[in-house]
Amino acid sequence: MLAQRGIGVVYGGGRVGLMGVLADAARAAGGEVIGVIPQSLAEREVAHSGLSQLHVVDTMHDRKALMAELSAGFIALPGGFGTLEEFCEVITWSQLGIHAKPCGVLNVAGYFDKLIGMFDYAVERGFISDANREIVLESNRPDELIERMLKLTEVGLR
Repeated sequence: MLAQRGIGVVYGGGRVGLMGVLADAARAAGGEVIGVIPQSLAEREVAHSGLSQLHVVDTMHDRKALMAELSAGFIALPGGFGTLEEFCEVITWSQLGIHAKPCGVLNVAGYFDKLIGMFDYAVERGFISDANREIVLESNRPDELIERMLKLTEVGLR
């Protein structure tokens, strides 16, 4: 769907797991896929060799900074601690005004229900403002999430 819409993918550069599958599907559909991987992971032979571009960087911090620079928005797919850490970081950067790029979760099969519930609970308890809660877009439909993110990008909002 991204490739069909002319939207490229920037991700962590691995060839395994869900993101490896996404990268392969986007490339197979003719899409641009840019990977950013730290040298230590590339050396373990996890780097994807079939990408449009692969940037090998020194550290995880360098990886996240370059991925953020290259990206027009951020979508979290089901994943583990790394996914959660990176997504919360880009939300925080938006909250702090470091970027104004849309941030969304693709809530496949309710995977993010508890995380979204935690965000709402933090609003109820006064730790996250309503305005900052609105940073996180969510949908269980990729087309809907992409449309919402594109609309925000067009009007220059987060």
